[in-house]
Amino acid sequence: MNVRAHVSMLFHLDKCIGCHTCSVACKNLWTDRKGTEYMWWNNVETRPGTGYPTGWEDQERFQGGWERRGNQLELKLHSRPKGLANLFFNPALPELDDYYEPFTFRYQDLFNSPEGNDQPVARPVSMITGEPMNIEAGPNWDDDLGGSNLYAQNDPSWDGVDEGILAQMGEIERVVFNYLPRICNHCLNPSCVAACPSGAIYKRAEDGVVLVNENKCKGWRMCVAACPYKKVFYNWATGKSEKCILCFPRMETGQAPACAHSCVGRIRYMGVLLYDADKIPAAAMVDDEHLVSSHLDVILDPFDPEVIAAAKAGGLDEGWIKAAQESPVYKFVKVWGLALPLHPEYRTMAMMYYIPPLSPIVSTIERGLVRLELPPEKVDFELFNHLEKARLPLKYLANLFAAGNVEVIKPILQKMLAVRILKRKQSVEGAVDTATLKLLESVRLDLETAEAIYRLTTLPTLEQRFVLPPYHREMATEAWNDPLAHKGEVGVGTIELPVRGN
Repeated sequence: MNVRAHVSMLFHLDKCIGCHTCSVACKNLWTDRKGTEYMWWNNVETRPGTGYPTGWEDQERFQGGWERRGNQLELKLHSRPKGLANLFFNPALPELDDYYEPFTFRYQDLFNSPEGNDQPVARPVSMITGEPMNIEAGPNWDDDLGGSNLYAQNDPSWDGVDEGILAQMGEIERVVFNYLPRICNHCLNPSCVAACPSGAIYKRAEDGVVLVNENKCKGWRMCVAACPYKKVFYNWATGKSEKCILCFPRMETGQAPACAHSCVGRIRYMGVLLYDADKIPAAAMVDDEHLVSSHLDVILDPFDPEVIAAAKAGGLDEGWIKAAQESPVYKFVKVWGLALPLHPEYRTMAMMYYIPPLSPIVSTIERGLVRLELPPEKVDFELFNHLEKARLPLKYLANLFAAGNVEVIKPILQKMLAVRILKRKQSVEGAVDTATLKLLESVRLDLETAEAIYRLTTLPTLEQRFVLPPYHREMATEAWNDPLAHKGEVGVGTIELPVRGN
């Protein structure tokens, strides 16, 4: 058993309001520089939709992630000889049109325009050419367009969804949608690391954060193509690749990443997961149906004495083990079984997790009127027993979070519904009836566990949402520097310390 620690983030999609505060916080902190105009290390997509960059899930085009070839797990992008041949021509890269042409506004037009009958406006101008332009795309261009012909109907996760349900979803825009925040998944089996010809991308041993060593990066951009989530970007000004760093300088000083800290809906949780690194090769090789279970099997019980002993033998101290035991991510993912990785079929073993969203019961449009499928009585219980009638189809959610396996998604939604029904009974009717207790029992929940899920979902404190491990930064710094002098250099690394310019 090779026990290692990983700092992971969890997104509770039922709580996301799509405000994009996380994206703005990240943008202001890390990518507000020349060459990073189109970089959104954190973005929020409307689903169903095509995301950002447009159509990033189309791996037939972008060739991201891994695939099984015989008894081997190989990069979908290329073999080693083909990778060398493609160093100067990589056709699997996204183009500018897949992102968007970065723009700003000519604000001086508001003050300098000549007097006239029309209100002056700030014209959009290209940040590439400096010329006026018509804006045709952006990082959240399809925001709130759940049923649009252009975006929602081209979502690849519709694969396998019944034609009748698809027709219902297209009846009217905004009939249903949810938000999907995305950052780098800091995968256990990262294809970006494997594809880099320069060896510039690496995964930190202490917390699993995937980083780019820009001193070694040669700008081949194989990482951009190989990442199936398209969360590695190319900086045209520096000629280097860049990506989400999970705000490791903040975490090393006990602060949550900027996107998580600024989250208005409080949908994000941070915590440590212990995993067995020896199980990764086998877990990534199983068939699609068992990918989720094999992935979750790699995550270890931090209370298991054997795991604790192996963790200590591997160099983890008590502080990290204690952080893993108190981790909200561990509770949602392993103890309660409510969270899943995004697109496990890419076989990168993503370490960011999502709690799928609940949705209302389905409705159809008849002669311009909305008709609900279900009777008004006992709607909660009816929906519990007829999840196939939820507005967001189970198959769609399964394609996003379970490699198409509906049986993985169904019990998660049933547990969430059972907790919701329980709290409604308690708060509205003042008592819990026998039917509700049987409902909890049917999804393997007891009252105590249901109450714990409810409280961590709705009433968590900052300390309960973000359980960060002690990095002992000061102790490590003492080995080569004065801790007080180093305090002002947080986040700049140790290879090239900053110097004051003229």
